[in-house]
Amino acid sequence: MDVVDTLLSGVRGRGSVFGKSVLRPPWSLRFTDAPYLTLCTLLRGEGWIVPSTGAPRRVSTGEVAIVRGPEPFAFTDDPTAPVPVPPREAGGGAFAPSAHRDPGELACDTVLLAGSYDVRAEVPHHLLRVLPPVLVVPDNGDCAPLRDYLESQIATAGPGRQIVLDRLLDWLLVCSLRDWFDRPEAERPGWYAALGDDVVGPALRALHEEPAEPWTTVTLAARAGVSRTTLAKRFTELVGEGPVSYLTEWRMTLAADLLARPELTVAAVARRVGYADAFGFSAAFKRVRGVSPTAFRRGLTAVEPDDLRAPRVEVAGPAG
Repeated sequence: MDVVDTLLSGVRGRGSVFGKSVLRPPWSLRFTDAPYLTLCTLLRGEGWIVPSTGAPRRVSTGEVAIVRGPEPFAFTDDPTAPVPVPPREAGGGAFAPSAHRDPGELACDTVLLAGSYDVRAEVPHHLLRVLPPVLVVPDNGDCAPLRDYLESQIATAGPGRQIVLDRLLDWLLVCSLRDWFDRPEAERPGWYAALGDDVVGPALRALHEEPAEPWTTVTLAARAGVSRTTLAKRFTELVGEGPVSYLTEWRMTLAADLLARPELTVAAVARRVGYADAFGFSAAFKRVRGVSPTAFRRGLTAVEPDDLRAPRVEVAGPAG
């Protein structure tokens, strides 16, 4: 598994598909209480993502929009019109998976499929924190069969349906993110581009694959087949920091997720990320994270499946 695969493997949905809506103009959807990521893909028609700040982004059939929360946003047919907010008590219409295909869907209707991701693990943020508030991935045709199958599964009421929907949307999200980071307009972290470098790439992969090893600049240079000076200079130029500093930050990222597991002691977490004793680990963790491992653990809230809820979606205008 490569570095990007490892980082995105923690982005998993649980009850993440929360709606298919058939929209007829004039219409608008207001997404509030948004999770870390909301994925919107148009099965038919077009619309506009209107974020809380920044310019609206047009989304057409087959394209995927990923919106970073928790700020609210709107999806509308007219980005120049104010987005009405229906009264809470009125409900505004349910945006929920259809139990069957809507026989009233017309060729001119906009059909939106959306899903939510509450990404609480630290490891995926090593990549996802550079995402813009809204990104749109053009349709390259590769995901069309997946979207068709996903739509068909929404209409299915068989056993295991939600797990199937979650995994299908995971697939669509990961494919879309990988496509985005390959696009010229994407802002990539320095280490992402450095993975393809002949000098820095082997060292970076070693740090991610074996973070608990007692790496030094000398041993990493040997892995890359270059001198210590060459690696240190090239690594800093491409990544923005030296290899040992990068390793420390990466170890603390891994440790933050391990501390969420109550069965692991601080000493056990320390050993898993390459520290011989809890004291050296605690000092490093506090230096990087600003709090001790114990204080960090106390601040964590266990996330149960029932705690992962879809954002509130308020509908204005005709919707199927």
